[in-house]
Amino acid sequence: MTLTVSDLSVARGGLPVLEGLSFDLPPGVAVILRGPNGIGKTTLLRTIAGLQPPLKGTVTGAEDQVAYAAHADGIKLTLTVAENLAFWTRVFDHTGIDDAIESFNLTALRDRPAGALSAGQKRRLGLARMLVTGRPIWILDEPTVSLDSDHVRQFSDVVRRHLEGGGSALIATHIDLGLEGTVLNVGPFKAAPPPIDDFDGGFL
Repeated sequence: MTLTVSDLSVARGGLPVLEGLSFDLPPGVAVILRGPNGIGKTTLLRTIAGLQPPLKGTVTGAEDQVAYAAHADGIKLTLTVAENLAFWTRVFDHTGIDDAIESFNLTALRDRPAGALSAGQKRRLGLARMLVTGRPIWILDEPTVSLDSDHVRQFSDVVRRHLEGGGSALIATHIDLGLEGTVLNVGPFKAAPPPIDDFDGGFL
């Protein structure tokens, strides 16, 4: 299924940050978001994932199709690696965790509590969640934070395999993941600042 974004405008803290965005994300394709810190990439991803409403425009094709990975790893520290992934299979009504564990080099950590993992290991566990959701559209916000170069390449291989299987990915990142896809620079879509008289309204 193709995810379609049409004339989308999004806000943070009641103030517009991006406006007039339109693009398609068809199966088998990655769209890489670029833009300076603070411009609104996270707000855009959250809106497309359905976590907040848009100011204007529409997102179609995302209903029950999206898996979202943000800055937080989304793991329960008291559960083991395997238990965390098993929990998410139940949330998404999916089955099987072995592929996710192997794909993110977590086999030796399978029975270790998540609270005892390093930052990079937690990130890999958080990303492994994507494989147990069964969702075809992945939305990823700076997914390689805390990963070393070997595991960045491993992550890129997982995304590439997801695309080859008919999935799609929308990724905000500042690094080159070596993926073929469309680069979308959101800089030109930065919203104009509100009139001075209307500025206080963003905080009411």
